[in-house]
Amino acid sequence: MPQPLLRELFGPSRSEMWRQLASEINATYVEGDVWWKRDKVQASHAGWLITLDEHGKHHHTRMRAPFSNPGGFRFTVYRKGIFTELGKYMGMQDVEVGHQDFDRDFVIKGTDDTKLRQIFGNARIRELITAQPRIHFEVKDAHGIFERNLFSEKTPEDLDALEFLIDFGRVNDKEQLRLLFDLFAETLDELCRMGTARSPQVK
Repeated sequence: MPQPLLRELFGPSRSEMWRQLASEINATYVEGDVWWKRDKVQASHAGWLITLDEHGKHHHTRMRAPFSNPGGFRFTVYRKGIFTELGKYMGMQDVEVGHQDFDRDFVIKGTDDTKLRQIFGNARIRELITAQPRIHFEVKDAHGIFERNLFSEKTPEDLDALEFLIDFGRVNDKEQLRLLFDLFAETLDELCRMGTARSPQVK
């Protein structure tokens, strides 16, 4: 089947969409290879590097940004599902942050309830999370090859990563991906305002 007809039937390819996205948000599209490296889109925000790529053999959509996290604050947010109530019965933490719709729709976990309420008190962050039909958004350890060559000197001991991951499938909507970059930028800025994240520009 000719390429123009395929494009008309199924829309632009993933690589085409990522190239367009990179151009629109002033980011860099990095082409992978057939053996090891996968394509990615990298954007810089206030000195932080935000990377969109795909993870695992099924190419699940992932976005990550390493940052210095001296206090070790962690959080995890995901949409509630059919097993949420069972998880609560078994003792799973679910913090209410004081915003009825957000508390109703999402499971929110973290290491500091006060900081959870502070970060999710940011209306723009709640709006950007709600805009994603599927979301698993968290602060976790940064490890592996991800942090190599990101720092001119040695890797900070308190390095963590902000991460978005879809466990099943891909995000195939360019607007959703653009909003994900906005979510990362806004969250990193808020973590910095809270004194939780250290900006790479602060020496």
